Amino acid sequence: MAEKDAIPVGVKHTATKRATAAALLACLLAAAPALGQTKTVLRISTPAVPEDWHVKMLYVFRDELNKAAPGRFDVQVHHSGTLFRQGAEAVAMQRGNLEMALLSMQDIARQMPEYSIFTAGYLIRDPEHLAKVYGGPIGEEVTRRIAEVLGIQLLQAVYLGTRQVSLAQPRSVRTPADLAGVKLRMPGSKEWLFLGQALGANPTPLAFTEVYLGLKTGTIDGQDNPLPTVKSAKFYEVTRQIVLTGHLVDALHLAISSKTWHALSAAHRAQMKRAAAKAAGFNDENRVREEKELIEFFRAQGIEITVPDVAAFRKTVQDAYLKSEYAEKWPRGLLERINAVK
Repeated sequence: MAEKDAIPVGVKHTATKRATAAALLACLLAAAPALGQTKTVLRISTPAVPEDWHVKMLYVFRDELNKAAPGRFDVQVHHSGTLFRQGAEAVAMQRGNLEMALLSMQDIARQMPEYSIFTAGYLIRDPEHLAKVYGGPIGEEVTRRIAEVLGIQLLQAVYLGTRQVSLAQPRSVRTPADLAGVKLRMPGSKEWLFLGQALGANPTPLAFTEVYLGLKTGTIDGQDNPLPTVKSAKFYEVTRQIVLTGHLVDALHLAISSKTWHALSAAHRAQMKRAAAKAAGFNDENRVREEKELIEFFRAQGIEITVPDVAAFRKTVQDAYLKSEYAEKWPRGLLERINAVK
């Protein structure tokens, strides 16, 4: 039986190299989309200072998103109003100059006056009521409408806190009449200024980053913020009295521009919403806990804690809103629906 012709050694080696090269090329081509994929940059703007739970929450959001989608996103947290000043974020997102921000409903109401209802004092009862309103059918409708009109997608409502009045110098405060003439710092929008007026004060617009110096120098007599913010921003160092008006149970919304949102896959959108929900849980738990603990902390700093006639404040503030041009623009039946959420 004749032997088969033997393959020359050199030819066999060349064939093996070609096969190996072909296999490597196939692997590289398969991996090319992943290797060539650029990260989506997500710049998040907030006026909050690094010590604030809202800033800490944004790092939780970043870490959760990176765990869910490694290498896909470059989340950059810009705190202390260093990227955009407070109140300018929404327009920056609409113009394509910013991807994400923590927005207030006051920011939204500037362009959608019907949602000034969410800026009204004594509307939301407590953090639980807030979570149910924004996390239920009302929140879904609001989110959808804002996306349609403004091109901004709300991802998650987060608890800002219950706003109280802080004063640089103590005074007798029982009813709104006792705040007459008080230069009460408010953010610069007319929605915020109306709230300050409804409280009985002389609302004075001032950037958040200027509040500490304003209290110290007497440019303003007081300001309104949740207690955790008073601590994290160190406003308590230039505060002598806190009046527990509890006039606004407030939220912020982690938001993303619709342009950025729609450029994401459905899977990445779902991952982002889950990361936002986890970050909100972290924030809400810590802010609620801290609010309960801070009264004694402030007392220890020598700050006078005043419990006013909250019923008198509630009636005065609610009457002011119901008689205002804002109430005329509120969606029919929405006030009753919010009140009915248990």
